[in-house]
Amino acid sequence: MTTSVKGRLGNLPLELTSFVGRRREIAEARRLLATSRLVTLAGIGGVGKTRLAVRVAADSRRSFTDGVWFVALGNLHDPALLPEAVAAALGLPDRPGSSESRLLVDHLSTRQTLLVLDNCEHLLGAVAEFAQEQLRACPELRILATSRELLGVHGERVLRVPPLTVPDAGQTPPLEALPQYEAVTLFVTRAAAALSDFALTEANCAAVVGICSRLDGLPLAIELAAVRLRMMSAEQILQRLTDQYQLLTVGSRAAPTRLQTLRSCVDWSFALCTAREQNLWAWLSVFVGGFELDAAEGVCPEELAADDLLDALASLVDKSILVREEGAGVVRFGMAETIRDYGVERLRESGDFSLAQRRHLGWCERLAAQAATEWIGPRQTDWIARLDREQSNLRDALAFSMTQPVIDTDPDVNARIVNALFLFWTCRGLLAEARHWMDRSLTCSESAHAADRLATLFDYGVLAGMQGQLGDATTRAQQCCSLAEQLGDTESLETANYARGYLAMFRGDLAAAYEPFQAALASAGAAFAAGPGPGRTGLRIARQLGALLGLALASGLLGDEETAVGCYEQTLAITTPRGESYFRAYSSWALGLTALRTGDIDRATTLMEQAMRLNRQVNDPLMTGWCLESMAWIAIREDEPTRAAVLMGAAETLSQRVGTASVPLPYMLGNHDECVQQARDALGKRSYTEAFRTGAAMSLEESVAYALGDLPADQPQTTPVAPVLTPRETEVAHLVAAGHPNKVIASMLVLSPRTVTGHVEHILAKLGFTSRTQIVAWAAENQPD
Repeated sequence: MTTSVKGRLGNLPLELTSFVGRRREIAEARRLLATSRLVTLAGIGGVGKTRLAVRVAADSRRSFTDGVWFVALGNLHDPALLPEAVAAALGLPDRPGSSESRLLVDHLSTRQTLLVLDNCEHLLGAVAEFAQEQLRACPELRILATSRELLGVHGERVLRVPPLTVPDAGQTPPLEALPQYEAVTLFVTRAAAALSDFALTEANCAAVVGICSRLDGLPLAIELAAVRLRMMSAEQILQRLTDQYQLLTVGSRAAPTRLQTLRSCVDWSFALCTAREQNLWAWLSVFVGGFELDAAEGVCPEELAADDLLDALASLVDKSILVREEGAGVVRFGMAETIRDYGVERLRESGDFSLAQRRHLGWCERLAAQAATEWIGPRQTDWIARLDREQSNLRDALAFSMTQPVIDTDPDVNARIVNALFLFWTCRGLLAEARHWMDRSLTCSESAHAADRLATLFDYGVLAGMQGQLGDATTRAQQCCSLAEQLGDTESLETANYARGYLAMFRGDLAAAYEPFQAALASAGAAFAAGPGPGRTGLRIARQLGALLGLALASGLLGDEETAVGCYEQTLAITTPRGESYFRAYSSWALGLTALRTGDIDRATTLMEQAMRLNRQVNDPLMTGWCLESMAWIAIREDEPTRAAVLMGAAETLSQRVGTASVPLPYMLGNHDECVQQARDALGKRSYTEAFRTGAAMSLEESVAYALGDLPADQPQTTPVAPVLTPRETEVAHLVAAGHPNKVIASMLVLSPRTVTGHVEHILAKLGFTSRTQIVAWAAENQPD
């Protein structure tokens, strides 16, 4: 039967449900269509390529006087029938003796037409050949294709279709801010269609955000989850999403088979991969948070990590299994969680999952060890950036290293990793996380090598002292010293002296820190004089530099400027030839405190600014906070109370982020209290609070720019830039400050305890706080004068 095309302007399918979001993608696709004749919308299955293509085509109708035509290829399995499928979609009459391709050329050669070729991934060769042939012969034709893989045609422009935008599940935004996230809007829209009385509320918003985040913002998965509201609450759906392939099986019976369930959707993508690509997909799923080429080479079996691994990765990118990201000169690959879960399942089925985990653990250990070895060197900032990118992989590897099968075969591995990561965790202000892993390592690996255990005890004690946890610091330092005495070797006894010196400083007994630091440094100096030998680089150099810093602080604050300067010069002698920044910054800060104590304000300012500029290269929030606090003390002495208040606010925010006090040693508390009092007296309570909150709202980069004079903001804004609480949140904050628990506040305000808990979490997030105690202080500062 033939169908005439006369008078028809297209056959786009009707949209049976509302279209959500995608404004940026629609605008970009239309821009590409305006300048290119072949545009491919590429993305993983279920990301919404078809809906986007239909919307773009509908919005583009006016540009195509001869119509916009939709060709569904998902159920076409014979590539030879592609021209017939296109001709049928166009409604062209049969012409005996003429090929369908020739018929299409004759029809389209003089017409302004847009063809939408949907789901091309399983017919790539045929579609690519067809597109080239038609575009060459038909100058007014344009093609919009959707595919999980690029067509690979000359002149093809590609728009990667990302998942819908999702909020951070770890910190649910306020209810009124959620509609800006496309995934949430889609879920709510489809949920209301499935359950007429569904609405987004304070009670369910956290669960909805969790669902959208867990499903990576994939429209198909979100729509399938929303349908489940007929039988479950949002909270129950979130709890059951640990096995999303089984949960999300209720789709539209009218949809193609491959789209009726999430499982079949991913099965479809898997079937389109070659055997090697399928195997590579499975092995790469062992990575968490992405990976780089060297990581894939280090983890995958030899047969997969062959010379053409890069080509195989590129093919998986083309098939939308991997997402390629480039930043700061580094290419990184990642998987959506849905795709990764599928790969893990395949890896388990193959029996290789445990082997892949062990190879992943081995790679993470080698990475951490190399970073520690080269930390005191010219690649320091490169290693910090790399470990930043690999945090998710490192955490996953550490968790695996503490499982019984690994402990039984290699009880030392988790201790080796946590010790290697000590400097990174400290530099990044991840003190609580570092202590968490160290505590687990000490608990689960009591049979670990004594030298590794000694290092973990020492590192833990230092971190606990930095966080003001003197009980924990004392316990670990004593355990470290006891173990060192049992071992009896020079390096162990040297570490014990470092531990004694730091513990004395954290207790506020600077004089008692002198002797152990000097003894340790004398031992280290003798060892280094003996030659570079094994074990005399990396972490051991770092410990020596740490001891020089501790001795410089103790001596400088006690008035022994000569010793402080000597420590500073030794630090420079070690670090400068190696191109190191981290310890040089700390050393400049310590010497600046010495200059400040002697009243040499100009020299103190120069040294503090030098420390800030060095630290800018590594962005250590702990060091930045200490420098900001110290520069506030300089500002108040130079009669700049507003600047002092802003700097103290910025320092307080960073110290809260790290979990330490803005004043690192008890000996310095007097400087802090004096600075606060003088700034308050000079500005008045309200102006001081506004200036403090201006600083508290600054990012790390902004606070450094302000401190160095690169940010012209000497006068704070009259309206505090810290997030403003809603009237209800302000009411809850003052009730918290009055000492009422959440249940009592709920009763007083006639709210559910869950709603009050949500309000308290929002208050903490908006004000950048981590405890109710800080809300008490905030409420006191924000009472009317």
